[in-house]
Amino acid sequence: MTGGRRGPPNADVLELSLLYSGAWSDPLILLTRLQVKGFKNLVDVDVRFGPFTCIAGANGIGKSNLFDAIFFLSALAEIPFLDAAMSVRDETGRSSDIRTLFHRVGDSYANEMSFEAEMIVPPEGMDDLGQPAQAKITFLRYAVKLAYTPQGRLELVSESLVHVRIGDAHSHLLFPHAVGNWRRTAVKGSGTAHRSAAFISTEDREGKIIRVHQDGGSGNARSLLAANLPRTALSAVNAAEAPTATMARKEMRSWRLLQLEPSCLRRPDPFTAPPRLGSDGSHLAATLHRLAARSPMAYTQVANRLSELIGDVRSVSVERDDRRELLTLTLTGMDGVVHPARALSDGTLRFLALAVLDLDPETTGLLCLEEPENGIHPDRIHAILELLRDIAMDVNEPVGPDNPLRQVIVNTHSPSVVSEMFEDDVLIASLRESERPGLSFGCLPGTWRDTRANVPTVPPGTFLPYLKPIVFGRSEYSAQKGASTSRVADRKELQAALDFRN
Repeated sequence: MTGGRRGPPNADVLELSLLYSGAWSDPLILLTRLQVKGFKNLVDVDVRFGPFTCIAGANGIGKSNLFDAIFFLSALAEIPFLDAAMSVRDETGRSSDIRTLFHRVGDSYANEMSFEAEMIVPPEGMDDLGQPAQAKITFLRYAVKLAYTPQGRLELVSESLVHVRIGDAHSHLLFPHAVGNWRRTAVKGSGTAHRSAAFISTEDREGKIIRVHQDGGSGNARSLLAANLPRTALSAVNAAEAPTATMARKEMRSWRLLQLEPSCLRRPDPFTAPPRLGSDGSHLAATLHRLAARSPMAYTQVANRLSELIGDVRSVSVERDDRRELLTLTLTGMDGVVHPARALSDGTLRFLALAVLDLDPETTGLLCLEEPENGIHPDRIHAILELLRDIAMDVNEPVGPDNPLRQVIVNTHSPSVVSEMFEDDVLIASLRESERPGLSFGCLPGTWRDTRANVPTVPPGTFLPYLKPIVFGRSEYSAQKGASTSRVADRKELQAALDFRN
């Protein structure tokens, strides 16, 4: 695995990095389990995540709603309810009326939705005011329930943050991993973390009361009337009051959906640009320039990785224009021709951005990516999937600066992607036929989700469209239109070649 495992940066680069993104060495959050009820078509789902997860499903069934749930929960840890709700896209990709976030059957909407997430957070970090926070334990469970009021707003019903006992970690971390090398460096806690008190809890007395407890268990808990809160209690904690909750809040806010836009990837960066890749692909040149300042081998490593996709790569570099104070990413082909980023294809740029993320030790936490195959030739799908696997953490090695808590979740409907996946990494999304129709997630029999997490399995036939999507024989369309030519897939020599290959 190559992702960001290169040792710490030099002091100058570290100082610049701290200016823009906080302490670089903090390993960010790992989402191990997510339970959702009543959100869009997620009626009652329970999803277990490993370091790398691929969610496959047909178009239009709402598999992206799982990403929406993740990022709505992330927003609830940072901004007011209304702002968080309006940040969630509807079916058209735009902000929606908050009522449409609730599960609907016909014209009837559910009145409540709830989320529960199990996660591993870093042992220490900083709050928004730069004050140090140290978590009592790094394995936490956060739960929140919201209701839709007759006045048309969201109201907090309950909220809690509790620890998962270190001794119980084996029954929660179900994906295969090295106990000594990885788990013991990821799940940490002090003796006081074993107390029964929660970090955040809800009491039902004269209305729902949210209580924010001090980590040490001493002192008075802060009590808040749930009905009056415009945001979650978690979104307002600080290091002095609740350091463990502060670490949970900080890291939930770091969850990222990568939407790598070619226009952003092509854009040169001013010298003053933040040296960290944005979720839209902005600041690619500045990020690679920072990595090269730390290690000149970064250019060679990125070029070698990119050659797995397109082959015709001699070098990758970032040119400095001191007159205009701009950084421009360039690629030099084997023929010696220099190509600026603006001349590269969309697929090449996206792959290049992921290769840079892989090298960057500051890229940590949860990364989500929709349809990673976009812009990639079918014969090179394996290259981008290997890259995404390398970006994810190695659960057989200790957690540290060279192996941060870094997790990747992708969704797809591509046969080329699913057929290349390791069987343990795939979840199939499908619509459940029942009185409460909604999305469900199934796994292959015999994989860890089946044997250890009791996740429903899907019959092997479910995978056949991903493995052999071509239907041979004259198509109905051709027959109806009286077409004089056949499809490419129906050519005899190509069928013979496929039969031989299979």
